[in-house]
Amino acid sequence: MSAPKFATLGCRLNAYETEAMKELAAEAGLDDTVVVNTCAVTAEAVRKARSTIRKLRRENPGARMIVTGCAAQIDPEAFAEMAEVDAVIGNTEKMENATWAGLAKDFIGASEAVQVDDIMSVMQTAGHLIDGFGTRSRAYVQVQNGCDHRCTFCIIPFGRGNSRSVPAGVVVDQIKRLVDKGYNEVVLTGVDLTSWGADLPATPQLGDLVMRILKLVPDLPRLRISSIDSIEVDDNLMQAIATEPRLMPHLHLSLQHGDDLILKRMKRRHLRDDAIRFTREAQRLRPDMTFGADIIAGFPTETEAMFENSIALVQECDLTWLHVFPYSARQGTPAARMPPVSGPDIKARAARLRAAGEAQVRKHLARQVGRTHNVLMESPTMGRTEQFTEVQLSKPQTEGQIVAVKISGATDSTLRA
Repeated sequence: MSAPKFATLGCRLNAYETEAMKELAAEAGLDDTVVVNTCAVTAEAVRKARSTIRKLRRENPGARMIVTGCAAQIDPEAFAEMAEVDAVIGNTEKMENATWAGLAKDFIGASEAVQVDDIMSVMQTAGHLIDGFGTRSRAYVQVQNGCDHRCTFCIIPFGRGNSRSVPAGVVVDQIKRLVDKGYNEVVLTGVDLTSWGADLPATPQLGDLVMRILKLVPDLPRLRISSIDSIEVDDNLMQAIATEPRLMPHLHLSLQHGDDLILKRMKRRHLRDDAIRFTREAQRLRPDMTFGADIIAGFPTETEAMFENSIALVQECDLTWLHVFPYSARQGTPAARMPPVSGPDIKARAARLRAAGEAQVRKHLARQVGRTHNVLMESPTMGRTEQFTEVQLSKPQTEGQIVAVKISGATDSTLRA
């Protein structure tokens, strides 16, 4: 008998849910099993999922193979047909005690080989109370799942369903538990984080949740929010940016492109001027604010001039940490039917965007030399500033503690202290 093995692909939310599944599988007494939590954000992500399944089957010939996650939710039959796979469970089913109890009782006899229901019928997201994961310094709390928007390039709503929010009281209680356990930083996560609250009574907004957390958990030193849609940012969140030093000055923005026509073809709800206006206002309110951003290179119909608008946006929004995605067609999305950009052009444009991002990182790092930063230690010699910049320290510190250090130098990607 051996404990289940888990492999996680894709986003931070998937990683969070893997930790919850570990607890559910342990409670059910499941053993001799490999669980692959898949991603479907790009065609490459699905290919990687299938490759991972085959690799883990070779490495664990006697174990039972369970596949779950967004790729499994969207196309369960394709994974069920793989010779390596014993069972496929959906994104809702993977978070339910009954699913794991059934799998542990009689792997196939008591449970169907494919357990994937209609994700669009799911009306709420449970607050899974895990004690954090990753390092002992930072914990992640899921406050929202799903997405009501239908960007033309994105398949994720069909894997995650419509937007559902975890009630504020549940979120606050979990954060209190995490602080009591010694975590000095909490990160709020979700699929479409700025839609939090729209399905709750009185329709609160993300800024309301942030202000409530900071008020009701006064011992929490650092609160961080993950990727947001800037066009949905509410007044209370802007107030928190301006007045709450415990809200970290780093925002990751779902921008996707810098050209208005491409943004419309993506079915995004903002234009380039909206993005520029937001970043400038956020930095006016909080001068030490830094930004990351998701940007797609080579979206269908993208001309060289349109792409140049994305390049220009990197500096106009003072973006520092870029996640560059070479466009990858996802079958079933409207964008997959649009006239494509050639593969070599997509690759070249993605490389240019990454280079622009790397130049911004070097500028940011150079500006920090000589300054003092409060660094949350992730290991004895590595931590991150409030802007999420990595710092390598010459003297070991206690993991999980926040220490004030003076920056003595920088490499191309990290600070030294």
